[in-house]
Amino acid sequence: MILGGTAGSGRPWLCAHSCLAGFRWWSCENMVQKYQSPVCVYKYPFELVMAAYEKRFPTCPQIPVFLGSEVLRESRSADGAVHLVERSCRLRVEAPRLLRKIAGVEHVVFVQRNILNWKERTLLIEAHNETFASRVVVKENCSYTVHPENEDWTCFEQSASLDIRSFFGFESALEKIAMKQYTANVKRGKEVIEHYLNELISQGTSHIPRWTPAPVPEEDTHSQAGLRDPGSLEVCGPGSAQGPAPEMVSTDGDKLDADYIERCLGHLTPMQESCLIQLRHWLQETHKGKIPKDEHILRFLRARDFHLDRAREMLCQSLSWRKQHQVDLLLQTWRPPALLEEFYAGGWHYQDIDGRPLYILRLGHMDTKGLMKAVGEEVLLQHVLCVNEEGQKRCEGNTKQFGRPISSWTCLVDLEGLSLRHLWRPGIKALLHMIEVVEDNYPETLGRLLIVRAPRIFPVLWTLISPFINENTRQKFLIYSGSNYQGPGGLVDYLDKEVIPDFLGGECLCNVPEGGLVPKSLYLTEEDQEHKDQLQQWRETYQSASVLRGAPHEGSHVTQWPGVYLLQWQMHSAPGHMACSLPGVEDVLMALHSPGPRCKLLYYYEVLASEDFRGSMSSLESCTSRFSQLSATTSSSGQSHSSSLVSR
Repeated sequence: MILGGTAGSGRPWLCAHSCLAGFRWWSCENMVQKYQSPVCVYKYPFELVMAAYEKRFPTCPQIPVFLGSEVLRESRSADGAVHLVERSCRLRVEAPRLLRKIAGVEHVVFVQRNILNWKERTLLIEAHNETFASRVVVKENCSYTVHPENEDWTCFEQSASLDIRSFFGFESALEKIAMKQYTANVKRGKEVIEHYLNELISQGTSHIPRWTPAPVPEEDTHSQAGLRDPGSLEVCGPGSAQGPAPEMVSTDGDKLDADYIERCLGHLTPMQESCLIQLRHWLQETHKGKIPKDEHILRFLRARDFHLDRAREMLCQSLSWRKQHQVDLLLQTWRPPALLEEFYAGGWHYQDIDGRPLYILRLGHMDTKGLMKAVGEEVLLQHVLCVNEEGQKRCEGNTKQFGRPISSWTCLVDLEGLSLRHLWRPGIKALLHMIEVVEDNYPETLGRLLIVRAPRIFPVLWTLISPFINENTRQKFLIYSGSNYQGPGGLVDYLDKEVIPDFLGGECLCNVPEGGLVPKSLYLTEEDQEHKDQLQQWRETYQSASVLRGAPHEGSHVTQWPGVYLLQWQMHSAPGHMACSLPGVEDVLMALHSPGPRCKLLYYYEVLASEDFRGSMSSLESCTSRFSQLSATTSSSGQSHSSSLVSR
């Protein structure tokens, strides 16, 4: 059922229709949901936009669901600067016949209250429903204001909330119908006001002077002094109560312009825009660190199908991970070892036909086992993260260069030379770990994956890794065996001929290293390898946090099995040049026997049923606590065990 839309909002419905649409994105148990629009800009002066707005009353053929309106009360200030109008608006119910029959109504009534301030050049609108007010509460707040950077432009914003308390058992149907109607009508929102603007201009009205106070005769000045507040309202209709000022959208902080979204982020539905704005606003209010860029936030929303709560949870975990591992500084601090630059057969190479940055990986020519033994898994992971950070940076550059949103890149993987050597078990394990880290922290960054010259052994590798790749990501894979990548339907459909690498039959010289076998003389010694393994085990077992005096620190751990676990925490002061590094094992063992600052620990635990888990157990096991590794001896029978290992 449609309960209306914004009166004076620039949308093609009145009072509450828009809020009903955005509601599925802010769900909670009692069905209270919210909607927030981006800033819509009309490139016309405020006075002309107001003239177009007034043409929508008392009826508007451009809004079929709007049956008409009636002025309940109207008042003006003594100087004419402020005009208050309160209207009762009737809207036709567009819902299945059965639902209309059960509800017993053919139209619904909304009350709209407008405060137009010609002096300040603002229009504030507050609307709420009267029909079914005991069952469904709809509130909407809108504003027309002067553009902060161009006084001849007008900005429009709206926010809304919906509280479905009960609706004859059709609460879910009510929400779905509203979303469907909203999606169908929102594209015409800006067109309604612009239609009347064009009509005014065609009739010769292209400019309306700004408001100026009327001159007051000198003899009347003294007689009127003290009798009336110039800002007070003179009642011109029934009822003189002004009531509280409407609650408007906050004007603090950066706001997203609708044109900016279209130009830099791509086309989004109104509901998707609302999710982006709400998540961005939530970060501005709660996140203490650097606020991610809009493109970054949008990737997490897309990865969770614009489910606001799940996207927020995923993003928060990623931000915590980035802070813990100082990923924001990676491009400035990471310098790959010379051995990696020589034998890692991957690099950036122009862009694909859609303008996405192109990364080439000659996996078949790369000695993954040799690289693992020569530099270790940690260095390889750092390099992969650096590639992803560079990819995001290149997407931003290509967006500016081509003048359209580019938020992902293309990867071309050449598997010529793939053999059983690449199926080395520790190497596969490391690869799966890298996939997990990238999936969790760089969602929706891969636009397309082109796999060429896949040998017969490839299905074995694919069987091992495909279950760990997100379904949306797998759909972006294109696999070519033999020479099928040549000719129509192959690389030429995705890459310009001028950028196809020479080793794939193209004419473009590719500077990506060719890889090759890593000499065994460059392998890490047993002592070095043992030290790396110890450091990796330490990082998987313990967490490190910087806690200021008097400031709380919250953490959580997920274990696979119930049992006895030891929680340990210690204060550690690292040397100045190592302040951002994890402490060494010897340092912490020494700190265990040294008194430190006092602190208070509050903890809570519970055993959750498996059906309560939102994600898979594999994702839970990837938590930084690594409790699942501490209880490795626990059997799958679910019995409780004690562990002598400790966690921090």
